[in-house]
Amino acid sequence: MDVTSHHPSTRRQGTLEGLSGADALDAVRTGQIWILLQQPHLLDNRYAEVLRAIYAELALRIEGFKSFNRRMSILISSPRVQVYYHADVPGQTLWQVRGAKRVYVYLNTPPFLPQAALEKIVLGEAHEMALNYEPWFDARAEVIDLEPGRMLHWPLNCPHRIVNQDCLNVSFTTGHMTRELRNADAVNYANGVLRRALGLERLPRPESGLGLYARLGLVAAHKYSGARARRKTARSIDFRVDPQAPQGVRTVPAFALGT
Repeated sequence: MDVTSHHPSTRRQGTLEGLSGADALDAVRTGQIWILLQQPHLLDNRYAEVLRAIYAELALRIEGFKSFNRRMSILISSPRVQVYYHADVPGQTLWQVRGAKRVYVYLNTPPFLPQAALEKIVLGEAHEMALNYEPWFDARAEVIDLEPGRMLHWPLNCPHRIVNQDCLNVSFTTGHMTRELRNADAVNYANGVLRRALGLERLPRPESGLGLYARLGLVAAHKYSGARARRKTARSIDFRVDPQAPQGVRTVPAFALGT
């Protein structure tokens, strides 16, 4: 990816096939790439125990906290690379293990997060990074320098972006849902359906009562009907990781993942 500016379109996907772990890390150390290891807790019980312990402690420290759909990802990333401006749907935490990064967290309200844009993400009609970003947003951001041993959590759906310092970074994220987060997700989903079907602009976001239950029912009916048109994520691979190549990558003819 481009480390000099904010251009999500420069983000590419590649393959590590044929590389040893040591060679892959060398490419990360000298290149402009990041490696995403998804759901390691499903492959190795030691990561599953880390995930279990994290949420057990959160439940002890936060009264009434009950989570489900918990998951983990590990990020190994090059010096100065970015995670572009985006918003996540589930509850998130970010844990820094090695290196340092600067995290910019923005308000989860317009203009930083237009409601219609969030609804499209929840419906699967837009990528998380499809949000509009303007440099002046940074003046309103909370800026946190994350160092090893620190963890960061932010309010639901807050847009954020991340810039690595001039060092290799290792971090991991967790994602989860709670009943309150599930209800908020359902309200955004239902409002997205209503906005698209009826052309409505100002839609309430109820947290309880008949308004919430009506939206929960609409979500169930919409999903059951098969009307949900999910975004199909393109998995086009156009480079191979190569520690000897500039930026740690060697361009290859594009091919679909799994072919």
